[in-house]
Amino acid sequence: MHRLIPAVALTALATCCAVAFAATPNDQAPHGRLPGWAVPQSYQLSFRVNPAQTEFTGTTTIKVNLKAAADHVWLDGSDLNVSKVVITEADGATHDGKYVVVAPQEGVSRIDFGSTLKPQALTFTIDYSAPFNQQLQGLYKVSHAGVPYAMTQMEPISARFAFPSFDEPGFKTPYDITLTIPSDLVGVANTQQISETAAGAGWKTLKFAQTRPLPTYLVAFAVGPWDIAKGPDITPDDYRSEAIPLRGIAATGEAHRMQHVLSETPSIIHTLENYYGFGYPFGKLDLLAAPDFSAGAMENPGLVTFRDWLLLLNPDSPEQYVRGSFNVTAHELAHQWTGDTVTLAWWDDLWLNEAFATWMQQKVTMKVHPEYRADLDRISGAERAMQNDSLTSARKIRQPITGNGDIETAFDGITYQKGAAVIGMFEGYVGEDIFQKGMRAYIQAHKFGNAKADDLVGAIATAAHQGASFNHAFNSFLDQSGVPYVQTRIEQKDGKIQLQLSQSRYLPLGSSGDANRVWGIPFCVRYAGQAGTKVSCTLLDKQTDSMTLADAAPSAWVMPNADARGYYRFSLDKAGWANLTQHVSALSNGEQLAYADSIDAGFRKGEWNAGEAMTALKPLTGVNTAEVAVAPLATLQWIYRYEAVTDAQRAKVVDWVKVAYLPRLQQLGYQRKPGEPSADVLLRTQLASALALDFKVPDVRAALLAQGDAALAKKADGRLNLAAANPDLLGAALAVAAQERGKPAVDALIAELSQTTSPDLRNAMLMGLSRVAQPALADQVRDFALSKDVKVGEMAMILRGGQETTHTRDGLWQWFTAHYPQVLARTGSFASGVLPVLVGSGGCSTAEANRLQAYFEPRLKDIAGADRGLAQTREQTLLCTALKAKQDPAKI
Repeated sequence: MHRLIPAVALTALATCCAVAFAATPNDQAPHGRLPGWAVPQSYQLSFRVNPAQTEFTGTTTIKVNLKAAADHVWLDGSDLNVSKVVITEADGATHDGKYVVVAPQEGVSRIDFGSTLKPQALTFTIDYSAPFNQQLQGLYKVSHAGVPYAMTQMEPISARFAFPSFDEPGFKTPYDITLTIPSDLVGVANTQQISETAAGAGWKTLKFAQTRPLPTYLVAFAVGPWDIAKGPDITPDDYRSEAIPLRGIAATGEAHRMQHVLSETPSIIHTLENYYGFGYPFGKLDLLAAPDFSAGAMENPGLVTFRDWLLLLNPDSPEQYVRGSFNVTAHELAHQWTGDTVTLAWWDDLWLNEAFATWMQQKVTMKVHPEYRADLDRISGAERAMQNDSLTSARKIRQPITGNGDIETAFDGITYQKGAAVIGMFEGYVGEDIFQKGMRAYIQAHKFGNAKADDLVGAIATAAHQGASFNHAFNSFLDQSGVPYVQTRIEQKDGKIQLQLSQSRYLPLGSSGDANRVWGIPFCVRYAGQAGTKVSCTLLDKQTDSMTLADAAPSAWVMPNADARGYYRFSLDKAGWANLTQHVSALSNGEQLAYADSIDAGFRKGEWNAGEAMTALKPLTGVNTAEVAVAPLATLQWIYRYEAVTDAQRAKVVDWVKVAYLPRLQQLGYQRKPGEPSADVLLRTQLASALALDFKVPDVRAALLAQGDAALAKKADGRLNLAAANPDLLGAALAVAAQERGKPAVDALIAELSQTTSPDLRNAMLMGLSRVAQPALADQVRDFALSKDVKVGEMAMILRGGQETTHTRDGLWQWFTAHYPQVLARTGSFASGVLPVLVGSGGCSTAEANRLQAYFEPRLKDIAGADRGLAQTREQTLLCTALKAKQDPAKI
């Protein structure tokens, strides 16, 4: 960070010393945040875009408040060929400026004035051209059915690829967007189109209404032969007097598949408005199905963009896509309040966007579709985050941003799922109504501006009449990494039954971390009382404490995470575990998930052997709720993959799985049934895939192979008969067929994929190809992943399929290291940060950890953000190695 020198001092220095260069407030290129002495006030963006070409042109006009005398300003721009810069001063005087690329890897540039200008309002008009980005950043080009489209993805710092800008979330201004495009194409943007004029032969100019104040990363537009489907207007309500026009936008011939999501959207918006007490403020709402996309979806106000399979649904679409569509739509629309109306001031508070959208998405889903069990999704998501948060290399929720690579790696399970779980925990602590009051105050206080963590935590504390201890407890989860580990023990004292508590950091076996850490934990316990179960809570904010279990039965069982609200893991003594295991059926579904997670955590800590863990988890497999019934599978998959080393040991694990799950799968059958609950559809999908592909159960593989063979049979037109399989099981069926039938199946899927545009069918075929294990065929599939027939956003679906065995991981590694330049070229400067995870996950030996480190360490300078992915993947590999060494396969 460079010190800001007052303008008067600079002027005096330049005068007295008669230096030959103009003095400036900051004469070195910024790394990270731009200096605050030049602040954008508004943008006019004009683009000339033809997706059939290789580049576009633009004119960006930025009004800037120059707050200190300077001879230049710093701004962001990447791969922009600037032809002219005109500077207009406050008095109307104009002169040319010079655009200088200073740090191309970081996207930092400078505009030189030619002389020192006093503080004033300046206007910069910048003419430039740029290539369409090839890595799904900025303004990029994609194809659907061979036809090109252009669209944007600006988050986190990719607006600089589309236009010169102050590309930071703290700079929030209105935008006027104009698109000049071929006459036969469609253009859409954040706001409604307000005019269309001819722009020469074959061209037209579209002008859009001025936006609300936005950061650069929320600017959005798209150009192409888009289909537009009209949705139902979102009716006025108590918080908004005008209807919101709603549309679905998709590639040619696809928009008719958006009617389902359009029909669901009004209920989401109304639910969000009712919660926040604040009407949707962005005028219109378009949902766009992107033919290729780097993210799952993006919350651009007025023009929300999605991976196409999330929006393009048919009556027979896989149930997981139907649920996923609603959940992701709810997430992105929740952002219209937390992220768009109120925006984070800097990327270290990304959780203010993503954690709150994740938390709110779950509330919306529980309100509109309670059968989707978003309450259990929240718990499962938190438990997945705990796997990462158990690493010493884990991020904090509020991780300081030290470079551009840190921004991209902030979009992870810590920010999303851990953040949402922490929010839900403190919501439970103060009460839902009080928490809502605090959220409404926060939105009103910062609407159309920026906010920091203290603003939000302070608003909740004020609403709840909480003091410094509340802020400290909340911040203890934001500002330190790790999972709290609460050890509990029942004892009788002075005629009372007490629960002794101690907290530390949860560390798996083999971890080098320091367990000595304290949080402010809203800790709640459910226990057996004299007449039914009871719940008692405390704020555990010191290393040890105790609580009295009023009216507890003499032999009370204890569940140390009531309602699974807490973001922590727990342990009991042996008697406590035995007692709780006998009463699993008395727990809520959420508590049963927390029970499963803490069993798994104890196993990974070395406190349980495989046989003990399998015994403790067995009662869950008979629970009617699907999410609970499948919870033991992750632990069993680890035991099968890493601990069972002989055929007899693997057979023992498979027998456990067959006894636990095969009768249930057989009862469900392998085809959809009219009117069956969606939970049954999802359970069938999960069980069939796991039993066939992970545990190789012969009966299940035979059933899926029959469907896979039917799907691979060619129709009269020479195309595959993919509709012959249950759409929910198509991916798993094709995977089994590809494994069993070998090259003919692989060749057929590769040929069909190049002719298929339907995203759900493409995903199923990609899944099938990804599970091929034969070395030569696996390499053929990976080579195909680099071809133009596989979209950039689809490539990882193939490459992440080789993690099951040492043999397949070695094959993936050899292929990857031979094709590293090609993979890097496709993934781009930010997505490439996940490469260590992509090719190193699943490792479980010191040799794998060492080769990963040796290969990537000298390449970290080329791939922003990969250092964290490398550290975490290597640590996971070593932890797996330590646990494998500790376990005794004879005790399975």
